[in-house]
Amino acid sequence: MDAGLLEAARPVFSGNPGQRVLLVGQAPGRVEREVSRPFAGRAGRQLMRWLERGGFADGEDARRRIYMTAMTTCFPGPSRHGGGDRRPSAREVSLCAPWLDSLLVLLRPRLILPVGSLALQRFLPGLRLDDAVGRLFDVSQADPGDTRTPPLHLPLPHPSGQSRWLNDPRRARLLDRALAMLPDLVAWAEAG
Repeated sequence: MDAGLLEAARPVFSGNPGQRVLLVGQAPGRVEREVSRPFAGRAGRQLMRWLERGGFADGEDARRRIYMTAMTTCFPGPSRHGGGDRRPSAREVSLCAPWLDSLLVLLRPRLILPVGSLALQRFLPGLRLDDAVGRLFDVSQADPGDTRTPPLHLPLPHPSGQSRWLNDPRRARLLDRALAMLPDLVAWAEAG
């Protein structure tokens, strides 16, 4: 197989068994692919600042305590229109879905942080960021015989500079509300 294809298909995620908080973004960017670390680029630095506001000591503390992955674990390539990365196609998301499904079974997270609209549609289909950010969701449809605690979901917007979602002050307040909930939710997830 061509080494270039292997490079392009190198999956990017980080975490360890036992982490009870799962953060799911859209896809790794060019920087993430190069360093094999999720949220390592400019959007990742913004996300780490948000997580610090949400109670983590710093970005490294967040990385130690949160399993980080994405809807697709490989860099989808640059946008054809310039200015950012290409959003993964429905086919690419579908191809990666079994991996994410398996991860959910293995980790059994208590708290899931869907980041951006693509992850939001996976975990809370039909909701828009405006209706989801700043709110906590319990979407359990567990089997009555299942004694596991179903995960809670706390959606966040995408931290990319390409996103204009946070330019609206009302939306920025929704993010503030979500980040204010995060310390207690993380403590609850880790205690489980």
